[in-house]
Amino acid sequence: MDRPQIMGILNVTPDSFSDGGDHVGPARGLAHARIMVDAGASLIDVGGESTRPGAVEVPPEAEIARTAPVIAAISNVLDVPISIDTRKAVVAKTALDEGAFLVNDVSGFTHDSELAPLCARRQVPICVMHAQGEPGTMQASPHYDNVLLDIYDFLAAQVSMLCELGIERNQILIDPGIGFGKTISHNLALLRRISLFHSLGCPILLGASRKGFIGRIGNAPVAADRAPGSVAIAIEAIAQGVQVVRVHDVAETRQALQIWQAVTMDEHYGA
Repeated sequence: MDRPQIMGILNVTPDSFSDGGDHVGPARGLAHARIMVDAGASLIDVGGESTRPGAVEVPPEAEIARTAPVIAAISNVLDVPISIDTRKAVVAKTALDEGAFLVNDVSGFTHDSELAPLCARRQVPICVMHAQGEPGTMQASPHYDNVLLDIYDFLAAQVSMLCELGIERNQILIDPGIGFGKTISHNLALLRRISLFHSLGCPILLGASRKGFIGRIGNAPVAADRAPGSVAIAIEAIAQGVQVVRVHDVAETRQALQIWQAVTMDEHYGA
């Protein structure tokens, strides 16, 4: 965590907002993971349930069937830490058994009461994210008294709860949850002051890649066309000290990060 890390997104769902169906199955999942690792990803985040606005919950059996074979395939071939993106304890347990290293819960450990104790027993790193409401309804009318402080307070409470269960603070990442029950103004306020969350004493993970507000601001209705805006956000977050950026476009993000490091820190290689 002393250097920025790129987490590559591997959706193995048929209905993800950006690349639904493109990487379903062990062979295609492994192939895309290999591409992302070669491009500079130092973690791979595997998800089997779309949590885009309006999405419906996936039964755990289906989520396991999508994620477990892909995680097994990656862990058997590539030397890269794997994250399981799930809200469910049974899905996380299977993923950890197959070689996952980290549990990334978009509900902030509020959806399944068994998930946090499982992670504590297994002593695995976790990411706790803020979301207002469920994916199916979260964008209906999000409201905050103060978006920064409300989310800060939620994350502080969840980190405290997780530490009480026996998870070390340095094993907890926090994510303000861009796009999860937030308007464009909420998202921009969080990105403008994301450095605030460093005072929680945990590494920060940011997942804003290709999200809808980038398309609306940048006039890019097709998700795959939002790489430039996604990279701009990633570099701004890294400039504020964010340790992990979760992205679809690994090669583009890595190139931008290398140039930013060369300009700001005189760190450059092969030149």
